[in-house]
Amino acid sequence: MGKLDVLVEISQRYGADPDWVLAGGGNTSFKDEDTLYVKASGFSLGQIGVDGFCAMDRKALDAIWTRGYPAEREAREAAVLQDLLAARQSGEHRRPSVETLMHGFFPHAYVVHTHPAIVNGLCCGKEGEAAFRRLFARDAIWVPFVDPGYVLAQEVRSRVEAFRANAGAVPAIMLMQNHGLLVAGETRAEIDELSASVISRIASELRRRPDFAARAVDVGSVTSLSSRIAALAPPQPSLRFRGDAELLRFAASEEAFAPLSAAFSPDHIVYAGHEFLRLDSPESLEAEWRSYVERNGSPPRIVLIRDLGAFSCAQGAQAAERAMDLFVDACKIAIYVESFGGARHMTKDQIDFIRNWEVERYRSRVAAEG
Repeated sequence: MGKLDVLVEISQRYGADPDWVLAGGGNTSFKDEDTLYVKASGFSLGQIGVDGFCAMDRKALDAIWTRGYPAEREAREAAVLQDLLAARQSGEHRRPSVETLMHGFFPHAYVVHTHPAIVNGLCCGKEGEAAFRRLFARDAIWVPFVDPGYVLAQEVRSRVEAFRANAGAVPAIMLMQNHGLLVAGETRAEIDELSASVISRIASELRRRPDFAARAVDVGSVTSLSSRIAALAPPQPSLRFRGDAELLRFAASEEAFAPLSAAFSPDHIVYAGHEFLRLDSPESLEAEWRSYVERNGSPPRIVLIRDLGAFSCAQGAQAAERAMDLFVDACKIAIYVESFGGARHMTKDQIDFIRNWEVERYRSRVAAEG
């Protein structure tokens, strides 16, 4: 089996498992002496083939670090994107992952970046970094949340080099605040062993796990609310509904909902929206919907109603499924963070950056188009 075939196998294995990756999240890469093959934007890991990877010139990527970039966010990221596109191998037309530079810092052949909810329970916890130091400090690095893209790559580069200077080796594990997990190895077996080790260590700290057992619902109320939401949403929306133990617990009050009151990670923003709409009563739907649109400039993708459950609403069945999947993922994280000091959300500034960043607008468009 060729090295790229192994990369496809690894990518599909983690990408098809919702415990590791949802929707278009995560990315993988393989490198040889001259070329870095990294997941191209717009491809889903679960179904990716050899044609889903973008071939990058490693020397051209390294040369990016000799250049200076504007301090202003949008100008900086636009300039870096152009340099990333210019660093593609001759004839390459796909758009490389925004995290391509980050993959290049690890000398290992294979790099796998995923977003497991159990890992993000630690990474999105107020005491997550302290738990990291207790569980991982000897063989991993911790990266605080910074702007994705070039700034994140700079931060990773700095921490990789600091670890190397101290330990005499490059780390094979990286945990990223409000983001996820990265592991690096020479073989699939190494990737699997490292990934399983991370999950095992975090699982040993958990106080409880989610209970998504189904609960009886009032079918008439669900049908009525579906029609009312569809009337408020853009033309011909797709809707999904879930009513189970954990969702009803979060819907019970503003206090119970607090762990879901802001975004945990960029993927939640891209696929489920930066803010969920919670209602105490179905009677307030229309007024609360209008208020949400006035406040955010767009309609909610998730509506959570006390004593009933959650609706996802989006253009297209796949987008509605993804919104619900990411909402449930946020619920899992909200439960896991209980073991790590409670929820640490992204800040408003961080959320606004993701909402307005060209790269994430591109991902949102690709997601909406299926």
